Amino acid sequence: MRKPVILSLLACALTLLLSSCGGKQAAGDATMLATDTIRYARNLRIEYFDDYTSVRIRDPWDTLRQRQHYVLVDRNKPLPAHLPESGIIIRVPVEKAVIYTSVHTAIAEQLGALDQVAGVCEPQYITSPEVLRRIEEGRIADLGMSTSPNVEKIVDIGTEMIIASPFENSGYGSAEKLGIPIVEAADYMENHPLGRTEWVLFYGLLLDRREEAERVFSATEHHYLALKSLTDGCERRPTVVLERKYGNSWAVPSGGSYIGVMHADAGADYIFRDYPGTRSVHLTFEEVYDRAGNADFWFLKYDTRTPLTYGLLAGEYQPYANFQAWKEHRIFACNTITSSYYDDITLHPDRVLEDLIAIYHPDLLPGHELHYYFPLDE
Repeated sequence: MRKPVILSLLACALTLLLSSCGGKQAAGDATMLATDTIRYARNLRIEYFDDYTSVRIRDPWDTLRQRQHYVLVDRNKPLPAHLPESGIIIRVPVEKAVIYTSVHTAIAEQLGALDQVAGVCEPQYITSPEVLRRIEEGRIADLGMSTSPNVEKIVDIGTEMIIASPFENSGYGSAEKLGIPIVEAADYMENHPLGRTEWVLFYGLLLDRREEAERVFSATEHHYLALKSLTDGCERRPTVVLERKYGNSWAVPSGGSYIGVMHADAGADYIFRDYPGTRSVHLTFEEVYDRAGNADFWFLKYDTRTPLTYGLLAGEYQPYANFQAWKEHRIFACNTITSSYYDDITLHPDRVLEDLIAIYHPDLLPGHELHYYFPLDE
């Protein structure tokens, strides 16, 4: 009599085990339908359930910790009965978004979602004629500086969501008290250029531009990888030093940063590639010069209306003239005010990569017209 009872109990236990491992995560939970295949972004995870979408953001500064969890729910449907116990609910598509950065404003424009942008910060950094026209006409509100935005205006224009770039150990001031969801756009902390681009899949979900976002990412990935394949067999890899010093410190991008990866993909030998991680390393001028004084190329960015020249650069710091790249006039500069570098670097790193390859290996891209980096003026 004992054997049938034991078999019955085992059967019940097996049934319970299988039911707990099936499509339902637990009793009463929504069914997961799919997970986006995120190939490059380390800090982004998207999961689709039957009545909501879950987006989890890993903390770039503490990768064992989740920074944010967003729960996207169709605004035209009732709120589902079963939602995750934790998570910021955002009704999508968002119809009135406030965007703190010119980069993410440009992304909204390229996704065809400008009509959903209600306000922006720091319009002085925006290069898009269409966005500037809408600000002038009052169709997009100027909210001032991102560090201290006009919170009263944010409320007055009916903001449903704020997109802002997070920084380590800092918050969003009085905007956090408004009860408006703040999307922490940590794409800039990704270590691969296409990892930054992949975040467009998240923004597409917020703005009801999923298909357009997938198309943009696919096209960018295809072009970027095709360009990278051109340099895979390059035996000659010119050395390069990046940026310049400010005050007593020279912020050198690490080899694991998206900038370090991009120059390597362009067929260059980045001198500071051995510094790990995604952050910049602050060195003295002497430390940089000791290792990079004989670099073949020097790339830097600046943000002034007046074009940077060798004379102006020497006026900043005369010892720059000791670099080999200076002596051979192999300094290339990008003016981020007059070019769309920051507007394009997230969605279109392939375009920047194309410039770099054309400079390092002109034989691989004959006839290419530079768009971002140009020889420094005399």
